[in-house]
Amino acid sequence: MTSALTPPAGSPPASSWSAESAGARPLPQGAEEALVREAPDLIAVRRHLHAHPELSGQEFQTTALVVRRLTGLGLTPRLLPKGNGLYCDIVGAADGPMVAFRADLDALPLLDSKAVDYRSTVPGVCHACGHDVHTTVLLGLASVLVPLAKRGALAGRVRLIFQPAEETVPSGAPEVIAAGALDGVSSIYALHCAPQFPVGTVGVRPGPLTAASATLEVRVSGAGGHTARPHLTTHLVDILGRVIVDLPGVLTHRMDPRWPVSLVWGAVHAGEAFNTIPVEGTVRGTVRSLSREGWHEAGAIIAKVVPDLVAGSGADVEVRYVEGFPPVINDPGAAALIAAAAARALGVGQVVEAPVSMGSEDFSYYLERVPGAMIRLGVTAPGVTAPYDTHQSGFDVDERAIECGVRVLAHTALAALADTGAGEPGKGTQR
Repeated sequence: MTSALTPPAGSPPASSWSAESAGARPLPQGAEEALVREAPDLIAVRRHLHAHPELSGQEFQTTALVVRRLTGLGLTPRLLPKGNGLYCDIVGAADGPMVAFRADLDALPLLDSKAVDYRSTVPGVCHACGHDVHTTVLLGLASVLVPLAKRGALAGRVRLIFQPAEETVPSGAPEVIAAGALDGVSSIYALHCAPQFPVGTVGVRPGPLTAASATLEVRVSGAGGHTARPHLTTHLVDILGRVIVDLPGVLTHRMDPRWPVSLVWGAVHAGEAFNTIPVEGTVRGTVRSLSREGWHEAGAIIAKVVPDLVAGSGADVEVRYVEGFPPVINDPGAAALIAAAAARALGVGQVVEAPVSMGSEDFSYYLERVPGAMIRLGVTAPGVTAPYDTHQSGFDVDERAIECGVRVLAHTALAALADTGAGEPGKGTQR
């Protein structure tokens, strides 16, 4: 485990955004100075994680690193049943509320194309979604809050959740919840790297932030044959074409307009030869909605519509609709709390409105149980006008975002613990 690394030549040095942004307030009781001192080591941790990524369900070495860091602070992590992932409590006032923060541990099955000294050492695996940053920020939060708890300056308890398998379906969030990580929690927060925002800013949005997702596969089969005699076959390519063209429009008209959905095809396969009608073909895509109702309703409608589109062709059809994650719906009160905390952490002008994303995130499972909010953490260096997006092999961050993220979450923790209206433990709104 490295202890510190020098930022690469030409990159901005780690610095305190509170010193640069109007209206920002330092963390109390020496925590601000401690964070600035800790920043180089946190950068080293992030680079180590980036160089040693692990896929969903395989995050054992990442978990071991997190455990070492937390136990070094005097904390007692609790491993999840499979040993990849954990949660850990920082105990201040025993009679105070408990606020939780979640980070994800897994990387993507993607080549790392960056020419940096912390490039992934695992072929075909890369932290291209910023989970290495999320994990590091939570470790930094622990290093800031533990001394405050020891001084009696923490008005409750803070639970840190390090979740495996965010990038897969089924994902790790239900496993974390089943292990009891939300027991006693009054509110929960998370951040996600956002290359559309410059470092030193965060995006906040009440209500829907990300969409629910589902995968759709339509498989057709029938008698194939020579393209010279299509009347003797079941013309599966033509049938697939009808499904591809007609289903999105029919679905839109059949849906309740209050619950709009998006159906986008991503893959189609039928046959190999130009002069042969195949016996089987498939088309695959995704269905997304900003409402849980639309997410469920779309599957039921598709199951009825597709056979109607294929009817009369002689083809057999199979429809497979698999729900992924529910939508992330930020609690308005929690979103307002973290927005105010971010303004104290970074300055009022550094908090902007986050756009709705049609991507999906399994943080939604936590928000179905406990009020909370996810925010967007700006990670793009000044002057970069066309940053790589997440899930692209060249994705990287301005590492000053780590310090910004810690500062925002630390202010959020202090505000949430002081907020008597944080809600009853473990009784979030069911959506």
